[in-house]
Amino acid sequence: MSTSRARVGWIGTGRMGFALAGRLLDAGHDVAVYNRTRSKAEPLAERGAKVVDAPVDLVDRDVVFVMVSGSADLAQVTAGEGGLLTHPDSVPRIVIDSSTVSSAASAEARGKAEARGAQFLAAPVSGNPKVVRAGKLTLAVSGPRDAFDEVQHLLRVLGRGVTYVGEGEVARLVKICHNVFLGVVIQSLTEITLLAERGGATRAAFLEFLNDSVMGSTFTRYKTPALVNLDFAPTFTMPLLSKDFDLGFDAAHELAVPMPLAATAAQLVASAVGAGHRDLDFATLILEQARRSGMTLVAENTEIDDGLSPAPTAED
Repeated sequence: MSTSRARVGWIGTGRMGFALAGRLLDAGHDVAVYNRTRSKAEPLAERGAKVVDAPVDLVDRDVVFVMVSGSADLAQVTAGEGGLLTHPDSVPRIVIDSSTVSSAASAEARGKAEARGAQFLAAPVSGNPKVVRAGKLTLAVSGPRDAFDEVQHLLRVLGRGVTYVGEGEVARLVKICHNVFLGVVIQSLTEITLLAERGGATRAAFLEFLNDSVMGSTFTRYKTPALVNLDFAPTFTMPLLSKDFDLGFDAAHELAVPMPLAATAAQLVASAVGAGHRDLDFATLILEQARRSGMTLVAENTEIDDGLSPAPTAED
């Protein structure tokens, strides 16, 4: 199969799935989509997608991506009634799951796919719809190396970074490690930003300096508008971050790897959740840090580039 001519299926067109399926369509791929609420998938038909009524209707596709909300949803769309793997005679050759699920749920789905003769890749992502539109999504992928080699050009349409990390469910652990680091970095970033502000710098000025230095990153630049203007529209909430810390500590315990810095950051995140910061973006950690520092923050109302201007797709 030439990946440039692959017939692609997509299960799950929520905010992330919709944006990613759209990138495949914009790159000229033949895409059929399924979503539990059909109306959320139908706008993709205007961009050339075929909308189907059940996951099993995608069995004629060469490659099927899955991006659903959780472990139970993955089990349902793969092996439940009308699931992708339930057709008596046929299954897609390669299933790529980018859902946020446990390693156990991923392994179960992998086993069922392999029992039917399909190859299964775990491909969790780092990013949100705005990151997708900017072409800066990254993916960690694990599973059979030959399957990865076959579809990596498709994966590269989705974002700028595609890394093969090993066999089995290794990609799930890699994503958890990534999110633990996310929590440590955002806590550190709030601390140093408020230290600079207490000393006389504006948050905008300090973060501009940081972002232009060797310590700046895509992440620090992307979070700068939230920290400066106190705009906490959610991209990733505090309870979700706390959950990923817990998953990281479970793995650390199993693998005998101490994580003292992460443990401290996790306690501060848990404290913020307990203080009621549940539904807004995890950058609200700066409000808790300000409270502990005896500071009252006001929005600086400064126009700031978050570094996520849209980029062309890989096929442009």
